[in-house]
Amino acid sequence: MRVALDTNVLAYAEGVNGTDRKQATLSLFERLPQDAIVVPVLALGELYNVLVRKAGRSPDHAQSAILNWLDAFATAETSARALVAAMDLAAHHRLSIWDAVILAVAAEARCRLLLSENMQAGFTWNGITVANPYALQENPLLAAMLQA
Repeated sequence: MRVALDTNVLAYAEGVNGTDRKQATLSLFERLPQDAIVVPVLALGELYNVLVRKAGRSPDHAQSAILNWLDAFATAETSARALVAAMDLAAHHRLSIWDAVILAVAAEARCRLLLSENMQAGFTWNGITVANPYALQENPLLAAMLQA
């Protein structure tokens, strides 16, 4: 089973939103099979923006962080087909286009889960389910993945 990471999960791992959230995220990454993690390239672009604009980090620091993510995990790029699917998602399911692109890219990469705190937990589309890794009640697919 493959799992994709949304921008907010990556940002938390970088320490945006405090040390408690960072530690929870890093602990989650330690428990997930490393070869099962996929990072949408769009999420890395958004992360760069968050690190520079929200967290006040230098562009060099943000670039270094993005390069580390590229080294650590498989990535999934945005295809034209994913963009078309994302527009449909945005139009019919009230998602932002950026969230929809990340979801469509993750589905195209054959992920079963998209870890996100921002999207609606439990939302399932095209074989992929959104799971909030910080929720009190753990998603059953995520729980199974963490126990494997």
